[in-house]
Amino acid sequence: MPKIALVDDDRNILTSVSMTLEAEGYQVATYTDGASGLEGLTSERPDLAILDIKMPRMDGMELLRRLRQKSDVPVIFLTSKDEEIDELFGLKMGADDFITKPFSQRLLVERVKAVLRRAAAPKDAPATGGAPSEDGTARGSLERGFLVMDQERHTCTWKGQRVTLTVTEFLILLALAQRPGVVKSRNALMDAAYDDQVYVDDRTIDSHIKRLRKKFKSVDDSFDMIETLYGVGYRFKEQ
Repeated sequence: MPKIALVDDDRNILTSVSMTLEAEGYQVATYTDGASGLEGLTSERPDLAILDIKMPRMDGMELLRRLRQKSDVPVIFLTSKDEEIDELFGLKMGADDFITKPFSQRLLVERVKAVLRRAAAPKDAPATGGAPSEDGTARGSLERGFLVMDQERHTCTWKGQRVTLTVTEFLILLALAQRPGVVKSRNALMDAAYDDQVYVDDRTIDSHIKRLRKKFKSVDDSFDMIETLYGVGYRFKEQ
């Protein structure tokens, strides 16, 4: 039974989220500030941590910075919609995903499952697996030239090199790569990556695309497979 640490100074969120996760079969430990959260995370060693950004005594970013000195536990950040958060900075520090408040409980559960599934995948596991489907690729995997996405393990490689994506980034890229050459509007990408009860604006999708490109360019500076059609949307280039 996976154990989840939830750190947030909002007691309503602590109560509602812990009840939802416990109903899904998870053990949940709750903390009301960053300092007590850090102590609990280092002593109890959960399978996943969900951290609020703005908290008393120690904010979520500082908590993650200190946590990464001792642990590689997967982390999901909770951020407020009106916060100007540098998500790229958080990802570089080792966050696995971001969820914007307000969020639906169903969305949170799906993100938790995906991050835990990805964390449980062997680091040296191949990006494909399972019996082949009719098109010759493994079930649960998608291959587009040098791109391989394993939907079961939630892993992604480009030219054989691992590219670490958040859950949202993975879903956006998957939506694009499933139909190369077909333009996906921002609304279509929102539908692919977010619960229908959560509102995100166009800039959020643009930010995710920017981070996707940056991550792929970090392993291959010539990466140019995600094309922008201004005023329309994005597409994965046909090869």
